[in-house]
Amino acid sequence: MAEDRKPTRNFEDLVKIVKILRNECPWDRKQTHQSIKDNLIEEAYEAVEAIDEEDFEELEKELGDVLLHVVFHSRMAEQTNTFSIENVIYSIQEKLIRRHPHVFGDEVAVDEDQVAENWENIKMDEGKESVLDGIPKQLPALIRAQRMQEKAANVGFDWPESSQVWEKLEEELQEFKEVLAEENHQKSREEFGDLLFSLVNIGRFFDLNAEDSLRATNKKFINRFQYIEQTLQDEDKSISESSLEEMDKHWNDAKKLNEG
Repeated sequence: MAEDRKPTRNFEDLVKIVKILRNECPWDRKQTHQSIKDNLIEEAYEAVEAIDEEDFEELEKELGDVLLHVVFHSRMAEQTNTFSIENVIYSIQEKLIRRHPHVFGDEVAVDEDQVAENWENIKMDEGKESVLDGIPKQLPALIRAQRMQEKAANVGFDWPESSQVWEKLEEELQEFKEVLAEENHQKSREEFGDLLFSLVNIGRFFDLNAEDSLRATNKKFINRFQYIEQTLQDEDKSISESSLEEMDKHWNDAKKLNEG
């Protein structure tokens, strides 16, 4: 058995604990990069949820969970002589220094737009074949769409005027309506995707984040729908037996409560 340990604020102590777990815990010893990759995604989303809720006590804990996965993956890699946590730390420092020549070098960046453009140019100099390289395929579609649009805009591929963005959205909406009338499912799916992509672009053009906006709307929908359920329950009514008019009345009541 490992020696008794108490938590500290020392990063090296965390690394030591993970090493001990990999040696002595049957579950930890069994894990691979593949087996826990989804857990890393889950922990990242739990951290995002804490940020959205502005629950900084919870965020502190969730960031610890994310850090654990960084150390854990690094330890597994070290055991196969692939890389170590020291390599990870060096790699990110080297990247930050190299990609911020306006801070750590002689270049000058007058604003954040120039910083973003320089960032993309540096990445291309590193051997990227496309500006869009490096956007994970596993990202949620809304986030991935916005990241692609941002990267393209950073190198000048963007609408000059907001009126053009609105025109494109109206064009995609009309095309979607037309294919729906044709009852062609494949084309409808494609045009619906184009419409969603244009909506993401509208938000980006006005500094709105599509994923954050939809996440907030989802939360709002849940709160209002659960208000309907609770109100009907208080009235000894089943939601499945209630009319749309009743539910719509309670929905509007929930809206008024939120507005108040």
